[in-house]
Amino acid sequence: MNKKKFISTAKDVINLEIKALQSLKKQINNSFNKAVLQISKCQSKVVLCGVGKSGIIASKIAATFSSIGTPSFSLSAGDSSHGDLGSISKKDILILLSYSGQTEELKNIIKYANRNKILLIGIVSNKDSILYKASDIKLLIPKIREAGGIIPTSSTTAQLALGDALAISLMYQKKFNKIDFKKFHPSGSLGAQLKTVEDLMIVGNQIPFVNDNIKMNKAINIISKKKLGVLIVRNKKNKTVGIITDGQIRRKNENSSNLHLKLTKEIMTKNPISVDKSILAVKALSIMNSKKITSLCVHDVKNKDRTIGVVHIHNILQANIS
Repeated sequence: MNKKKFISTAKDVINLEIKALQSLKKQINNSFNKAVLQISKCQSKVVLCGVGKSGIIASKIAATFSSIGTPSFSLSAGDSSHGDLGSISKKDILILLSYSGQTEELKNIIKYANRNKILLIGIVSNKDSILYKASDIKLLIPKIREAGGIIPTSSTTAQLALGDALAISLMYQKKFNKIDFKKFHPSGSLGAQLKTVEDLMIVGNQIPFVNDNIKMNKAINIISKKKLGVLIVRNKKNKTVGIITDGQIRRKNENSSNLHLKLTKEIMTKNPISVDKSILAVKALSIMNSKKITSLCVHDVKNKDRTIGVVHIHNILQANIS
């Protein structure tokens, strides 16, 4: 087979799978709505199961559901008849995937679900099949031609697309947003971009606080000890009134022989930039870059005068945020 023939084959396969998806799109009906609503109300787990290639698709759908806050797992059809049926509870929802709906390995699972009144959602193409007839909610996959005519290709593409459609619909139904997504993907690239200032800020005794009436000799000792390169200046009411950077100290020291005798309020920059703890770290980085500074005070929206944390540019860059 020459290279041109390979390209032609690739296009034929893709065209067949496109046709499968187009047919699937036409068959989406109110049963899909019912499935989404039932899954969104599930107080336990969603269990997915299929045989062979459908089993692999079931695992992928389960992983997608879990990633959007719907606890899910996939069950091996073969192992289910040897004890694993015990992992399905009466409050679970069971989703079975089978193109033919007649797969022998699924019969025991179907009987178990019906006997225990477990909600069964069937993803199947054959209306005369055991799975279709036994399902409480029937999601029909169109009868389609497999690429190559032998192995599951077009059918598994349709199953996968239907699973994705269920997942995205669940997201909208449950109002699952980017912040929720971050909770389940703390190490992913999107999770990093969704980190807030609160996730990264320095808090407690690590914050280099100084009073506005202490002398600079004491303040210099504190900035050296805290090793953050800034001092957050507060008044006697613990309200933030200024900030002093190590750069300021160096410049003032060059022009003054008695810097160590001056008070912090004489040296500080008044009204330092402060951000709410809930803003995204990437936005804080943008503020730092535009203002040409390396640190920001952090406050709670309820009390903007009190600093509860400090975020340094290094904290943000170390979190792989850019």
